[in-house]
Amino acid sequence: MAQRDPYEVLGVAKNATDAEIKAAYKKMAIKYHPDRNPNNKEAEEKFKEAAEAYDILRDKDKRARYDQFGFAGMGGAGGFGGGQGFDMNDIFSMFGDIFGGHMGGGGGGFESFFGGGGGSYGGPQKHRGGDLRIKVRLTLEEAATGTTKRFKVHKNMTCTHCNGSGSEDGKTDTCPTCHGSGYVSRTMNTMFGRMQQQSVCNACGGTGTTIKNKCKHCAGTGVVAGDETIEVKIPAGVDTGMILNVQGKGHAGRNNGYAGDIKVAIEVEEHPELHRQDTDLIYNLLLDLPTAVLGGSVEIPTIDGKVKIKIEPGTQSGKTLRLRGKGMPSLHGYGQGYGDEIIRISIYIPEHLNKEEQEIFEKLRNSENCKPSAHTRKTFFDRFRNLFS
Repeated sequence: MAQRDPYEVLGVAKNATDAEIKAAYKKMAIKYHPDRNPNNKEAEEKFKEAAEAYDILRDKDKRARYDQFGFAGMGGAGGFGGGQGFDMNDIFSMFGDIFGGHMGGGGGGFESFFGGGGGSYGGPQKHRGGDLRIKVRLTLEEAATGTTKRFKVHKNMTCTHCNGSGSEDGKTDTCPTCHGSGYVSRTMNTMFGRMQQQSVCNACGGTGTTIKNKCKHCAGTGVVAGDETIEVKIPAGVDTGMILNVQGKGHAGRNNGYAGDIKVAIEVEEHPELHRQDTDLIYNLLLDLPTAVLGGSVEIPTIDGKVKIKIEPGTQSGKTLRLRGKGMPSLHGYGQGYGDEIIRISIYIPEHLNKEEQEIFEKLRNSENCKPSAHTRKTFFDRFRNLFS
């Protein structure tokens, strides 16, 4: 199914509040839950689509990136649509969070939640390691071309002595509290009738197993502290405030669980001459008076190095020139490829003149060619207004 605008999927406005987004997802999740629509492929797809939309809009950072870049801005950090391998259990887990409990998937989960048959949530779970956050500073040139950065990170790593199992001898026992399911159930009366709510077993943490002979190196957790050098590929077009996601390189999960991610916060340094404006680059050219009057060529900086541009005779202050395709690339190809470099021209008026120079300007003072006409005045002020529009 092609990705649709998450606001459209949930039927909410762009400025919807968190509460409105949550309520809209709750309504759709109940309507299209697989247990209410058995063997209905279309309902299952809508259920997944609603979860994808909610996963983006419930997260402030993801929502901001989507609002700015669309799905291209999600990159590897986007929600279910970002290609991270989320499955139905992840969706059921998020659905359960809405109601304050876990919603069963597969065998009767929806019915058990609203007062029906039994069924389990989906078996023992694996622990997920925590995420790490690092900041990377880039030059404007690095942001334009993309680069690779290496970081040494201190984190929880899989214990090599027990291979992450947490057991000294590799043996585990079935948890006596949850009998290996990883979950315990309790029944309560609600406005929907009798509701059976499942929660993670506190005795085993949801793994369904216990360890008697714990590993001497990791004390049964399956993880130990260590250092790892991580390579992070920075795509071309990133900008300050963006967050890149490096999947599976965060803290290792306990007892062979899933590894967390590394969140890479991007900060692009200010360039001494070029000012970034989305994908365009702005250069303010202070032009000397003789070149503005007589024309000529001047050398200006670009992201690729110095280039020469032609100045027409009689160039006025406030005029702009545009170098097509000399700006920044669009992130992940979103937009129109490359932006432009825009040259804004100002004319430098000398503050100090020698006697000979003063005599030259005195001769020009009364020249009709050196006095602005009504048309010239109008053109100048139109350009001036456009600078602030």
